[in-house]
Amino acid sequence: MRNPTPRDAKEILNLVRESGTLDENSCYAYLLLCDHFRNTCLVAELEEKIAGFVAAYRPPTRPQSVFVWQIGVALSSRKHGLAKYLLRHLLALPATEGVRFLEATVTPSNVPSQRLFKSFADEVHAPLEIVTGFESEHFDTPSHEEESLFRIGPIRADLDSINS
Repeated sequence: MRNPTPRDAKEILNLVRESGTLDENSCYAYLLLCDHFRNTCLVAELEEKIAGFVAAYRPPTRPQSVFVWQIGVALSSRKHGLAKYLLRHLLALPATEGVRFLEATVTPSNVPSQRLFKSFADEVHAPLEIVTGFESEHFDTPSHEEESLFRIGPIRADLDSINS
């Protein structure tokens, strides 16, 4: 588990492509995440390959929140709890000190992500609120689904319960 570097951007993009559910962004976007936002992003490596990643940032208008832009796990590493492991470690980073809420937007068809965030809320004993995030009309393609905002928290300031 480590913060990403720009050298990881292409491999993260390939993992996103492989996922089948995540929105693919430009390689440049992943370069920016791995450079400008590296303190709130993580990659998990297995045998020198990226097995999973979480790309997150702290929204300037909600400093007590960390927003998970994307989280993905390689097909070969799924069903082992890696996504929740990434979220636990995200909340333990120095850059997320003081965070009380974990947020993400999820489409109705992305059932695995819905399950992940519901399960994580249960694991950290925090409420989960699901509200309107982005409506389909906000996106550049008419076929893009709406995205609900999943907001977990308040999360206990004592992160020992999260990282155990």
